[in-house]
Amino acid sequence: MGKYTIRVATGDSLLAGSSNRVQLWLVGEHGDADLGKQLWPVWGKETEFEVKVPLHLGRLLFVKLRKHKSLLDSAWFCKWITVEGPGTQDKALFPCYRWVQGDGIICLPEGTARTLRDDPQNLFKKYREEELEERRKVYRWGSWKEGLILPIAGSTQWDLPRNERFLEDKDLDFSLSLAKGLKDLAIKGTLDFASGVKRLEDFKKIFPRGKTALAERIHDSWKDDDLFGYQFLNGANPMLLRRSKSLPARLVLPPKMDNLKTQLEKELRAGSLFEADFSLLDGVKPNVIIFKQQYVAAPLVMLKLQPDGRLLPMVIQLQPPHHGCPPPLLFLPSDPPMAWLLSKIWVRSSDFQIHQLQSHLLRGHLIAESISVATMRSLPSLHPIYKLLIPHFRYTMEINILARRSLVSEWGIFDLVVSTGSGGHVDILQRATASLTYRSLCPPYDLADRGLLDVKSSLYGQDALRLWGIINRYVEGMVGLFYKSDDAVKGDTELQAWCKEVTETGLQGAQNRGFPVSLESRAQLCHFVTMCIFTCTGQHASAHLGQLDWYSWIPNGPCTMRKPPPTSKDVTEKDIVDSLPDLHQARMQKTFTKFLGRHQPVMVALGQHTEEYFSGSGPQAVLKQFRKDLAAMDKEIEVRNASLKLPYEYLRPSMVENSVTI
Repeated sequence: MGKYTIRVATGDSLLAGSSNRVQLWLVGEHGDADLGKQLWPVWGKETEFEVKVPLHLGRLLFVKLRKHKSLLDSAWFCKWITVEGPGTQDKALFPCYRWVQGDGIICLPEGTARTLRDDPQNLFKKYREEELEERRKVYRWGSWKEGLILPIAGSTQWDLPRNERFLEDKDLDFSLSLAKGLKDLAIKGTLDFASGVKRLEDFKKIFPRGKTALAERIHDSWKDDDLFGYQFLNGANPMLLRRSKSLPARLVLPPKMDNLKTQLEKELRAGSLFEADFSLLDGVKPNVIIFKQQYVAAPLVMLKLQPDGRLLPMVIQLQPPHHGCPPPLLFLPSDPPMAWLLSKIWVRSSDFQIHQLQSHLLRGHLIAESISVATMRSLPSLHPIYKLLIPHFRYTMEINILARRSLVSEWGIFDLVVSTGSGGHVDILQRATASLTYRSLCPPYDLADRGLLDVKSSLYGQDALRLWGIINRYVEGMVGLFYKSDDAVKGDTELQAWCKEVTETGLQGAQNRGFPVSLESRAQLCHFVTMCIFTCTGQHASAHLGQLDWYSWIPNGPCTMRKPPPTSKDVTEKDIVDSLPDLHQARMQKTFTKFLGRHQPVMVALGQHTEEYFSGSGPQAVLKQFRKDLAAMDKEIEVRNASLKLPYEYLRPSMVENSVTI
């Protein structure tokens, strides 16, 4: 006979408790025992009780629970259960962190992470197999558009498993904030049709009152070449710039521009010539908004890196050359100011398209979702890599379904206000997916491939490398606890199935772009898992957090252009205003930029999740060191930014979310 102390924790959200009774069993190596207790879980509470068990259970393996339905099936969010007593070695933790629905029996294994090799007696084998079989029924692959990576099945958030949906606090904040934004848009937007924009400064009518300090500086300096170049290094989209290895073939220089060619070649030889090529947009069909044609360009910008770290534009080509057409016009800093300004605005609008679709939606949201679905289908909850990754998938599936329903859907925001809407945005996503490489998702490789490793003014580059390194050491620490050799990695059939599911199924055969279909060593496993975590955290943050700063002042990042690219340098302020979004379009851009880019009140910073999926002192020590490293990086960025005119905070650990939630 043994005496056990049981503690049951219910979630903190308002609906986490249940009016249904809950029955518990303890399962050990030598038998199981019905505790004879009927609990009524209360939200935010921990229930503790003691029981005497007349059997010798041996080492505890599982806690089983069953919620008995009465007239209503009242779901219960169980956080965890702990047990103290014989066979527990102090206190055994049984993590849950999910909704308990229906009246079926649920098994919670003790929280020690185990690979198949760690279970030679096959005590957990049946549980692992049944759990994955059940998960594959619930987490089904869907499809959105041909040529894109696969999402979770379902067209609304109600189609998702309950565990993937927003809890009440997140759901309430999201819904109320969206409703407020739409209300303001409806009230103020009706007046926009009666008034218009006649001068560039008229866009101040919709410059948000809650603008950031950086947005204010951008409004004051957006015409400056310094700020134009800076954005390629540290703006909302730092993913396009690369060091030139030769003059681009598309840059056709007329004989009159021999001096420009000489300057470009000089910078090229010095290694200080950079380019931002938007060829991905070439041939994309532009949108028609309220019967009015919109326009898309595919610019090329050549820039030079100054010794003081400033990146300055040298020439802008708004369209690539096409056979049978005159060579495209080239714009220079020495051109009439309005002509040069309009060419830069065209670049900023093109960057808006690439940023939102390739850098933000694809490389942040969609890849994170695909990894999360593959993980739920392939790794049981006992697996150490599952436990390591699961905190970084919170809310991702629901926010992505909402995006597919309202942002990039038919009659969604892109169709209503963005120049690449009504199909062009899907074309861009398909092109970007076809060119997506494994190396581009790993900052050490990506920055090396783009020639940015030694660019000290690339604050994004410095911070991305530092954050990648911290995450990688965290992953190495956890992997080292459970895989003692490369053979242990190669022999883990669950791990190999997961890797294959990510690359072949979720990413739709991405092995020809460098993604692995098998993991052959601990180093390769650590690199792959680091990529997964960085994508769900730092990669998304670097593309998401800058929106409110860089797009609040509409001329710095217009969502659409209403006139075709200029064919002469005879440009007036009216020509620029007529090209930019009208006041109604601009207000819609401002509304959704503010809604999506605002600080999230329901936010978990990187590494600060409270869920305890691992048992044991080893994983806890690794997580503690991870948090210590993140805090040190956060402090160093704070100190650095204090001396900068334009602070870079998008990869500051305290601002990076632990998962893709917005």
